Amino acid sequence: MEKNAKIYLAGHRGMVGSAICRKLQANGYTNLLTKTSSELDLRDQNAVASFFADEKPDYVFLAAAKVGGIHANNTYRADFLYDNLMIEANIIHSAYINQVKKLMFLGSSCIYPKLAPQPLKEDYLLTGPLEQTNEPYAIAKIAGIKLCEAYRDQYGCNFISVMPTNLYGYNDNYDLNNSHVLPALIRKFHDAKECGAKEVVVWGTGTPKREFLFADDLAEACLYLMEHYNEKELVNIGTGEDISIKDLALLVKEVTGFAGELVFDTSKPDGTPRKLMDVSKLHNTGFKHKVDLHEGVQLAYQDFKEKHATHEIL
Repeated sequence: MEKNAKIYLAGHRGMVGSAICRKLQANGYTNLLTKTSSELDLRDQNAVASFFADEKPDYVFLAAAKVGGIHANNTYRADFLYDNLMIEANIIHSAYINQVKKLMFLGSSCIYPKLAPQPLKEDYLLTGPLEQTNEPYAIAKIAGIKLCEAYRDQYGCNFISVMPTNLYGYNDNYDLNNSHVLPALIRKFHDAKECGAKEVVVWGTGTPKREFLFADDLAEACLYLMEHYNEKELVNIGTGEDISIKDLALLVKEVTGFAGELVFDTSKPDGTPRKLMDVSKLHNTGFKHKVDLHEGVQLAYQDFKEKHATHEIL
């Protein structure tokens, strides 16, 4: 990408989008195009079409999405399917119409079948049933991947797809009702420490294993692939390492300094038993993550304390 190319970053205020924005700026890209959701409703086809026609971006990072954890995904099933389908369809089609040089679509590891062999290889897509709790979100993301492939097949568009593993980092969502597991744990342990609580309750059995990638490492991988990868097949982005939810909770307990007990509410759902990415394709391109989990949780907790810890404790 040319340093002065017009780069549209959809979803620039989210954790992923803001990380990509920081990485682009740090690497000398000066012509970044961003719009908040109040300025541009990406679900509105006419608004998106007009935006692309007026701005004519050269490159697009499609990081905008309606996201959340198990509770949010399972409760707002229609919203997660409709909103994400509309966002990606509008942007991908407008990118084609306006001859965008290259587009990157960011998916999610939940696209893979619930009981797929581990680690998850890119070609396991559509080989089995999805995890029921987040099926609508996963179906929307699969549709985005297939849109990119279809526009490449039919029109020759250089649209690529990447599948990040579970992410955390700066500007994460710490709302206990719709956040992902790691930020939710940071919030829970911090609040419990501040309140002097004797225990923290964690959903599920603690046995499922998850892989976590610091969002700034994802941003670096995205920029790297945008500059070096031009193939139809999707690429997993992760660390290739995972940890049980119990051990993750113990790590967050240590980092936050909570001195009480850890209790597991086994009446709550566990979700997928394991979601470890096979990142051999990514590693073969020459890229590897830099921030390990312990360091990353410390950075995320510091960011939480600076931006959220002064809020009312729930």
